[in-house]
Amino acid sequence: MTLIRWGATAAVWVVVAVAGLVAWYATDLPDVDKALAATRQPSVRLVANSGAPLAAFGDIHGPVARLDGLPGALVQAVLATEDRRFYRHFGIDPIGLMRAVAANLRAGRIVQGASTITQQVAKNLFLTPERTLKRKVQEVLLALWLENKFSKDQILTVYLNRVYLGAGVFGVEAAAKRYFARPARRLSLYQAAMLAGLLKAPSRYNPARHPDRAARRTAQVLANMVDAGAITDDEARRAKGDRRGARARTGRTGRHFADWVMGQVASYVSPGDRDLSVRTTLDLGLQGGVEALVAALLAGPGAKAGVSQAAVVVLAPDGAVRAMVGGRNYGASQFNRATQALRQPGSAFKPLVYLAGLESGLSPTSRLVDGPVAVGDWRPRNFDGRFRGDMSLRDALAQSINTVAVTVAEQAGRQRVVRAARRLGLSTPLPASPSLALGAAEVSLIELAGAYAAFANGGIGVWPHGIAAIRDGAGRVVYRRAGSGPGRVMEAGHAAAMTAMLAAVVSDGTGRAAALARPAAGKTGTSQDFRDAWFMGYTAQFVTGVWLGNDDGRPMKGVTGGGLPARLWRDVMKAAHKGLAARPLNGQGSTPAVEQGFWESLVARFGGDG
Repeated sequence: MTLIRWGATAAVWVVVAVAGLVAWYATDLPDVDKALAATRQPSVRLVANSGAPLAAFGDIHGPVARLDGLPGALVQAVLATEDRRFYRHFGIDPIGLMRAVAANLRAGRIVQGASTITQQVAKNLFLTPERTLKRKVQEVLLALWLENKFSKDQILTVYLNRVYLGAGVFGVEAAAKRYFARPARRLSLYQAAMLAGLLKAPSRYNPARHPDRAARRTAQVLANMVDAGAITDDEARRAKGDRRGARARTGRTGRHFADWVMGQVASYVSPGDRDLSVRTTLDLGLQGGVEALVAALLAGPGAKAGVSQAAVVVLAPDGAVRAMVGGRNYGASQFNRATQALRQPGSAFKPLVYLAGLESGLSPTSRLVDGPVAVGDWRPRNFDGRFRGDMSLRDALAQSINTVAVTVAEQAGRQRVVRAARRLGLSTPLPASPSLALGAAEVSLIELAGAYAAFANGGIGVWPHGIAAIRDGAGRVVYRRAGSGPGRVMEAGHAAAMTAMLAAVVSDGTGRAAALARPAAGKTGTSQDFRDAWFMGYTAQFVTGVWLGNDDGRPMKGVTGGGLPARLWRDVMKAAHKGLAARPLNGQGSTPAVEQGFWESLVARFGGDG
């Protein structure tokens, strides 16, 4: 009797302790009404200029799917895999719990879980993923509350619409469109089983990223459905023979560009709590081609020359970005060397110096002396260490003569050079020191490309941009680009003169390796000790900038702008112009007679050798 009495007393105290523990944790339950409000981060989807998917950011939800509107195979696959006794338990499944414990004991490790769908809804809606006793007790309490508050069909509907299924998508409707490009109601048996298989580990079984792993998991789900009596062996075999899997994963191309665009969306519209679709200016085909060219150069001749990084920007003459490479591998480094890196452009800056010279009264035919120059204690030297004597501005730019560039900057005035650079879109600090003429100030690739675009289009300033239009989730246009820009930033005659001089760089100057089978203009650039190598140039249709170097500033092995960058520029431009007819450069005639008339008009305008 004493033993029974002590046992009864202990049992009472255990009940009291458990009740106290439950009561304690119940006082700290989350706000149920707030959690049911389905708050989420709005999604922003980016598409290329063709409308093809590019990238997605934020939580992607589809429209709410009704249980009676989903294929029976999807519901059966989920129940067979996640909770076969869903319609027979009260939110907690003691039978399933015992079965899981037995399976785990036999395996010597955790191979089977025991959480019901109701418990998963409680966890996903109200709780954090942490694995603590408190969280587990609260999960049980909330599951019991849900079972008392809602019907089984309502709980299952919430689960199917709120569960995370990988790739940033929540709910079966969004997942069906993400992975199979179709609404959930049109899923095949195999596709339904594949979605159900994602529930265990969405990232591990992502069918777009790990198709083989997802196929094995799908086969297991089909076996579960057979075991549960939802389908027959023959139906499972036919489903595996169908195997209409996920579409190819999008978003691997143009990721540096996508991040750059995403950083600008909020300056055009306020996302608030609405989903947005952003049509970008990116040419997805060209983007893929440029990425392949960069990868090939860095793996081949670039590796031999000590080049570890590259950046490329391709613009339309109005500043629309058609392709952007911000580095050799986005997965390894999200730093965008096309937009974020500041490097010395070397002689690629000289066209802005020569523009200031034209605006001060010089002309392409003006003659200056390539000889020793001293500005205070500073004495610039040419790259090859030689002096050529008397020469025209055109030839000096074509041969990238340092002494003449410094003389032009000093005659025009360094502040005039800075003002010209500012008008053309360079926003980085530009100290008005003598070495400014040789590109000693740091700039970004995209801003320098925008400056060259003004030469290409006849003197109209551009703002490099990647957004063409933005729509909300209902398809309404909330922003559309309409030709904004700084307007005219140089006289048309100056733009034409600069184009003629930059064309000479490609035809018979330091940029001959960039020559195309069509009119082209450009400029090489190499910073001190071969730390940066550039080629900036354009045709009538595209403006492209190329930078090669190393993130840590380590010198390359003799790489100059007229070498690897010029050849990469040429290959990129060939890809960009595929199928396009050759056109004359802005302000340039297509026949010798027209060209002669053009030069005569320049001489008349600038008064000969100014």
